Amino acid sequence: MPQANILIVDDEATNLAVFSELLTPIYQVRACKSGEQALHIMRTRQPPDLVLLDVMMPGMDGYAVLAQLQEDYALKDIPVMFITALSGIEDEESGLQRGAVDYITKPVKPAILLARVKTQLALKQARDLLKQHNLHLEAEVARRTRENILVQNISLSVILELAETRDNETGHHITRTQAYVELLGRKLQKQPAFAALLDGAQLEIMVKAAPLHDIGKIGIADRILLKPGKLDAAEWAVMQTHTTIGARTLRRALDRAVYANIETTQESRPEALAVLDVASVIAQSHHERWDGAGYPEGLAAQAIPLAARLMALADVYDALTTARVYKAAWSHEQALAYILEQRGRHFDPAVVDAFVAVQDSFIAIQQQFADNGLD
Repeated sequence: MPQANILIVDDEATNLAVFSELLTPIYQVRACKSGEQALHIMRTRQPPDLVLLDVMMPGMDGYAVLAQLQEDYALKDIPVMFITALSGIEDEESGLQRGAVDYITKPVKPAILLARVKTQLALKQARDLLKQHNLHLEAEVARRTRENILVQNISLSVILELAETRDNETGHHITRTQAYVELLGRKLQKQPAFAALLDGAQLEIMVKAAPLHDIGKIGIADRILLKPGKLDAAEWAVMQTHTTIGARTLRRALDRAVYANIETTQESRPEALAVLDVASVIAQSHHERWDGAGYPEGLAAQAIPLAARLMALADVYDALTTARVYKAAWSHEQALAYILEQRGRHFDPAVVDAFVAVQDSFIAIQQQFADNGLD
């Protein structure tokens, strides 16, 4: 283990010589005669492990030196021992209250000085080891967190790929609708009526939950889900159940996680649980209509959760502007006209207004993630 590095600061040459002679056989010792020099040494060279600091010095006294060290992030943890002729109880109390780790009065007894220096260096070494250990733990926690997030994302991707495999005409539907939801949310975020509902964390959760909106289609039979033509009334009734199937599936996954003793308080609830919670709401309600004519519950206006209202417009816009085997893609202008016509009927008027404001970005996303071969 390398020798500890000690800086002695005293304006009297005799004291410097005595302290240096006493400590040099055991430690690496540097010495200077003023507070200004001490700060310069500590800021321009390797910081010492311990400072022996005189209190009464011309110019900058020991108290001022200690105060500056405590304000310097790189130097604030260096232990400082006052060595001074001020021997009153109130002086010692003042020195310790200012942050010194020890207070030794002159004339110094060599054995006491050596013992106290050794003690303070041992304490610093212990603190340094603890700090390194904590940094290692923090790095390990960060690494495991990244791994957990990666596993979550991979698991979600597998589920979504499975859903898309069964409904192979969706193409980039998930990518586009997720981006549309984020665009609408960020626009509404600026309005006082929506600011609290769409603060940074809430909107981020909604965006992460959006891809799961049609997960319930996994439970729909191929003869209905993959039918190339228009569904009859009975088939349409079955298709509508993808909302409740998706919500029920996600809610069961959430309940299992809670049952497995995962913390669910608002302060410590994992984001993954919040995403599942919002995803179940979106899956259940993204086909509700502002006028109450939607499904599965016939909710209307503000009774429809905001995340579902955002997804409703994103989903319909994408369905209109994307080609299917049974229809051609609508132009943006045709989709815009339809959505404006449905303002206050199918869609939340505020969401429609947000869409109109960011429609150029919708066009850009639609073009960037076009379904080649289907448009």
